[in-house]
Amino acid sequence: MKQKRQTPHDLTRLNAILFGALVGLLAGAVVSIFRLIIEHMLTGVQVIYGWLGQHPLGLIPWAALMVVLAIIIGHWMKATPMINGSGIPQVEGQLAGEIDYAWWPVLWKKFVGGILGIGSGLFLGREGPSIQLGGTVAQGLADRLSFTGTRRRLIIAGGAAAGLSAAFNAPIAATLFILEEVYHNFSTLVWLTSLTSAVMANFVSNEVFGLTPVLHILYEQALPLKYYGLLLLLGVLLGVLGFGYQWITLHASEWYAKINWLPNHLNGIIPFLLVIPIGLLWPITLGGGNQMIVTFAKQTPLIWPLIGFFVLRFVFSIISYNSGLPGGIFLPILALGALLGAIGARGFVSLGWLPPMFVANFIIYAMAGYFAGISKAPFTAILLITEMVGTLHHLMPLAVVAIVAYITVDVLGGAPIYEAMLQQLVTPAKPNAAGITDRVEYSIGENSGFVDKQVRDLSWPTGSLLVAVRRGEREVIPHGDTLLRAGDTLIVLTYHRNRAYVRQRLGRLNDLPE
Repeated sequence: MKQKRQTPHDLTRLNAILFGALVGLLAGAVVSIFRLIIEHMLTGVQVIYGWLGQHPLGLIPWAALMVVLAIIIGHWMKATPMINGSGIPQVEGQLAGEIDYAWWPVLWKKFVGGILGIGSGLFLGREGPSIQLGGTVAQGLADRLSFTGTRRRLIIAGGAAAGLSAAFNAPIAATLFILEEVYHNFSTLVWLTSLTSAVMANFVSNEVFGLTPVLHILYEQALPLKYYGLLLLLGVLLGVLGFGYQWITLHASEWYAKINWLPNHLNGIIPFLLVIPIGLLWPITLGGGNQMIVTFAKQTPLIWPLIGFFVLRFVFSIISYNSGLPGGIFLPILALGALLGAIGARGFVSLGWLPPMFVANFIIYAMAGYFAGISKAPFTAILLITEMVGTLHHLMPLAVVAIVAYITVDVLGGAPIYEAMLQQLVTPAKPNAAGITDRVEYSIGENSGFVDKQVRDLSWPTGSLLVAVRRGEREVIPHGDTLLRAGDTLIVLTYHRNRAYVRQRLGRLNDLPE
């Protein structure tokens, strides 16, 4: 009797988990070392500034050292421009096919440059570099394994999630941030690889730093419902100031460009020198701001000192970031949000609208709201603060503040800041029918130019072919009469070097009026 031939098992998802775990292990180790060195260096720098306050003559060699560090990092930035800034737009562009770079020079220069800049006390965050470091470690592994196309992008996305997870001990928020803000893809393989990598990196990070949340803020009790009206006022304030932060951050590089006496790659000399008086007068403010957040939550200053700290951090974080030095805005945004929460709470207390016991609560809520407005990633903001603070008791007020801040920025015309940074980084692509075949996945949202259009009615990009439409758990083979719907994911076949052009053209079709 003829035996039935068994259908081979599909091991695609198992492979995603295995490679995700490997990437998470490697990226988690690199980023944990990166984070550990920065924390120890910041502690040492604060001690040095305490000593310099008693020995002013030491400021001369210290200032000379700051200039030397800025020149060294500047030469690295000139030779390898992809290490500039946060690193999140670079990873986003790489996953979109709009950017590519050699992994090894970026890895070691971003690693050392980030340590020198952030560890010296500049108002820069470690999370953006951590995401790029994780993605670059994954890129190196993909090159060693000869992965191309989708498999390569999956591993890079997993490495980016692992980097953020190790930076903040927040694996769920890290996964969602990559899906929501960086890759813009919620397919099973993407989230499975990213989540596995993030969880594995979190294990590594917990072994190094312990289980205490990064922003372990003590509070007396959850906010009663009768005070939720104040959250609406706080959300509007965060949205308005978040839109202002977006605009200034995206335009401040133009002000640096007007400095003719200093080459662009040496702009870092300015923040490296300006940080010296800040370190002498307010050493607690140095770095990304997590130490300041926790300290102020325990013992909150009065409203006028808080406003002063906010102005200082706002201005100097803009100066630090737009110099191009390797460092992010993620943690500085949270620090600014915490200060705004403290200012708002102190104001409400002085008016008799809020008991003083809830000041720490408002610090927590405002971090999520400010980040949600600036990044336009509210789900990530809510989960990130939940994981970083280490409690689920704030989910409802976090959601209220995040939604109000998000809507406020949206009404004012703000765009997701990392997408806007990517648009500044890339140039319009041209058709390029070269390289191996690859594919682009593009999600259709509500009010998209694709919705309720037949495939034949759209002018598809040159050198591309729509091969499938993913609708829920199934894939539809398209034909001319296929009607596209909100929630569909277009799977477009093209050449590897044509991916950037295809994605940009699809973006234009998506923005067409219905």
